[in-house]
Amino acid sequence: MTTTDETQAARPAGRPRSARAEKAIIDATLDLIGEGIGLGELSIEAIAARAGVGKTTIYRRWSNKEDLFVDAMAKLKSPLPKLGGGSVREDLIAYLEVVRHDACDARSRCVLSIVMNDAERHPRLAERVRQASIEPRRAAMTELLRRGIATGELRSDLDVPIAMSTLIGTMMWYARSLRFGEDAELPDDIAERIVDELLAGLAPR
Repeated sequence: MTTTDETQAARPAGRPRSARAEKAIIDATLDLIGEGIGLGELSIEAIAARAGVGKTTIYRRWSNKEDLFVDAMAKLKSPLPKLGGGSVREDLIAYLEVVRHDACDARSRCVLSIVMNDAERHPRLAERVRQASIEPRRAAMTELLRRGIATGELRSDLDVPIAMSTLIGTMMWYARSLRFGEDAELPDDIAERIVDELLAGLAPR
């Protein structure tokens, strides 16, 4: 006869998490922020109600509201493609395509704007968001540019932080012009054009 202890020991630890429930929780968190609910007012109860799950479902994945918020902000950005392709040019174009997508996404813009405005009230949380969602992208771009220097595709004296800011800043400028009605839509080849134009100044002399 199987004892209770043996039955419990035979069960795998924890419960398999539902990808659907996790997505609903992340979406609910971002939707509530996008509706103007401040970080201080955001609650697990409200998130659970919007996602259609119980609070225990949330706490099985995230230990507190702050952890959930940081994870949601990290997932707000599109995943970067695998970099390290045939050329630095190809990888830079792929990187900027992701920047373009996120910069032109209305939901992402709204949430990021609200969070940035609330950052001074929650500096520790803002730093966690920066580490989770911004620093990995900066590191990927830095590695990409340094690879270009090592392969001779970029100048040996290239100022990597300035080059990175120039590439990303140019795409953000174009996305901003679209938001404020200066352009009807961004050209499909805008990432390629930005990279090719700037590479003329970054390439070996």
